[in-house]
Amino acid sequence: MTTTVNTVYNGMPASELGEQGWERPWSGPNGGQCVETKQLADGRVAVRQSTDPAGPALIYSPEEISAFVRGVKQGMADHLTVG
Repeated sequence: MTTTVNTVYNGMPASELGEQGWERPWSGPNGGQCVETKQLADGRVAVRQSTDPAGPALIYSPEEISAFVRGVKQGMADHLTVG
């Protein structure tokens, strides 16, 4: 399925973005329950739950994803981990 910038929106069904191109960058020993990401043609990044591939996709700008990754690397999300 082909989508255009105007039809891609936050919370849209992830299945409308097609099945090709989804990756699991943070996959681990959690029984396959992880997030999947997809780089969109306009540079934005879609995120979906792997156990619900037809569920909602969160759409982030390149700047938002960069800020998130930087924050994680700086330890700003450490409080979210159990331990």
